[in-house]
Amino acid sequence: MITLKNVTLRRGAKVVLDSVSATINPGESVGLVGRNGAGKSSLFALLSGKLHEDGGDFHIPSSWRMAEVAQNMPETTQSATEFVLEGDTRLAEVQQQLVAAEASDDGMAIAHAYSDLHDAGAHDAVARAQALILGLGFRVSELDQPVNSFSGGWRMRLQLARALMCPSDLLLLDEPTNHLDLDALVWLEAWLKRYAGTMIVISHDREFLDAITNVTLQIQQGELNRYGGNYSKFEELRAQQLELQQASFAKQQEKMAHLQKFIDRFKAKASKAKQAQSRVKQLERMEKIGPVLAEADFTFEFKEPANLPNPMLAISDASFGYVDEEGVPTTILAGVNRSVLAGQRIGILGANGQGKSTLVKTIARTMKPLGGSVTEGKGLNIGYFAQQELDVLRPSENPLEHMIRLAKELGADAKQPSREQDLRSYLGTFNFTGDMVKQAVGTMSGGEKARLVLAMIVWQRPNLLLLDEPTNHLDLATREALAMALNDFDGTVMLVSHDRSLLRSVCEDFWMVGRGVVGPFDGDLDDYQRYLLEESKRLREQARLDEVAARSSGADTPSAPAPVQEKAAETVSPPAMQTPPAAPAARDGKEQRRLDAQARQQLADKARPLKKELEQIDKRLAALAAERADLEIRLTQALPPAEIAECGKRLKQGGDETQALEERWLEISAALEEMGAASPA
Repeated sequence: MITLKNVTLRRGAKVVLDSVSATINPGESVGLVGRNGAGKSSLFALLSGKLHEDGGDFHIPSSWRMAEVAQNMPETTQSATEFVLEGDTRLAEVQQQLVAAEASDDGMAIAHAYSDLHDAGAHDAVARAQALILGLGFRVSELDQPVNSFSGGWRMRLQLARALMCPSDLLLLDEPTNHLDLDALVWLEAWLKRYAGTMIVISHDREFLDAITNVTLQIQQGELNRYGGNYSKFEELRAQQLELQQASFAKQQEKMAHLQKFIDRFKAKASKAKQAQSRVKQLERMEKIGPVLAEADFTFEFKEPANLPNPMLAISDASFGYVDEEGVPTTILAGVNRSVLAGQRIGILGANGQGKSTLVKTIARTMKPLGGSVTEGKGLNIGYFAQQELDVLRPSENPLEHMIRLAKELGADAKQPSREQDLRSYLGTFNFTGDMVKQAVGTMSGGEKARLVLAMIVWQRPNLLLLDEPTNHLDLATREALAMALNDFDGTVMLVSHDRSLLRSVCEDFWMVGRGVVGPFDGDLDDYQRYLLEESKRLREQARLDEVAARSSGADTPSAPAPVQEKAAETVSPPAMQTPPAAPAARDGKEQRRLDAQARQQLADKARPLKKELEQIDKRLAALAAERADLEIRLTQALPPAEIAECGKRLKQGGDETQALEERWLEISAALEEMGAASPA
């Protein structure tokens, strides 16, 4: 097991761990949580041997093999498969032993080496490496491409696959989901659930932590506290602990006040001096309970938009893509016909490389559509959070310079104070205080850059928010603040994110981007997650069949073993049918039938008006659906602005009425079901 006993750890002059003690047992999956800068990465450095404790005792079993994701960007011409395969350090070690044995012509050593190769899984090592690569979102055609041919985010995925390839007793993962989309994240969750060793994960993704961890370690103000359970359980236990501490503090303060009152009243009286002195000593000996000091949570809100055009956007038969340096267009999405209404909350789903960012960038006006039209509502004001913050930030400038430039660009239209002191005060609300307003953006952390982008967006008072992976560098508290701000926002939100908690709490509608088209996704995130797992399984099976076919058609050409499929989920048989409880003794048959008939008649009388209302609702919902379909078809055509606005208004009214009718439909259906359950047989 891993033990820390009175461990003190410093980074420079800062004490990140102050005489902390904790135990991590073999096989536990631990979520390491805390605010940015609390010391999570420093503790990882201690665990991996990059740092040493400044005090106390730290122990990790010397026999444990450790794996972690290298943070450097790999620069190599090796193929993706070769690069990941090298992560199996045990296999590489045995292969070197075999080479040495063959060089010395030692028959016994060669035999041992081949036996060790079998034990190390050499027979399926390539297949295991390729399964990891494919699971993290790569295509079969990319398995043999050089690592240098991939972008930074994809190379970091290869670093993750390399770490997972390494046989280990301890796995350290620092923000493993940052470069993943939802399909790769779902696959990684399933893989980590099967990991048999001890795992410690730093992540700001609540649902990811809930899915894979069973212990939570919190670093806060130099302390390290252990909680049994995943992140949600930790929050529950932490809240109970704080509530108990606050109650104990209040009770102690009341007792101390009572003692002090006695001392003040009687210390000058000779007859009571002894009792007063006794209470002075009692007060001095009392172990003080600290108050609950609420951390300065980061909170903000989007200002009310100046206007809300409806529809916000009408996209008609549009093609989205890019034009290369030679002027040759490449279409990624075609035939896009969608409308965006005021107040909508749209989550944009789809795998990396399918066109989500292309769609968002085109709507944000940073790319032009290759065909069709994107008609904007009058007064549309877009706030755009780019996936890469440096797309909109200048590394050499500081936050104040960014705000001054923004104020000048918008001028009087912003209707915002633009004096330097006003801008300083505004930045202070986003935790840019003191000298931070003059710090170069290029030296800031990812979370600080993200906060600056949010500050710039909020200041512009947008009515349409385009957010492309806004949470990549935000801690849990800031993610929750963003979710709260988005839920209170009066405008429209279009969100691309792999943070399922944010998508669940904010989005009501979902678009699917994939296979060159954009369409609605009829379902929730659980449905999408199931779809991803099924699609991943289908693609791996197809890859296996393609590999088998290739090997059959080219028998003279050796090829790597086919990628293995993800381990099938265990089949869970349905529980045995339970015997229903015995019915109570029957009453007199004739009397019972009369009472049953009477009860059925009463229920029928109650149900009749409800059924009639349900029929009327069904008819009205059908009419509203037909009207909505007609309006959406009209919005894909070239219409005058006034007619577009009228269509949008009618769509909004129809949507509101539909929502109200559907809620009433559910209420009536539930009532009828209860009546049916209560009806005598």
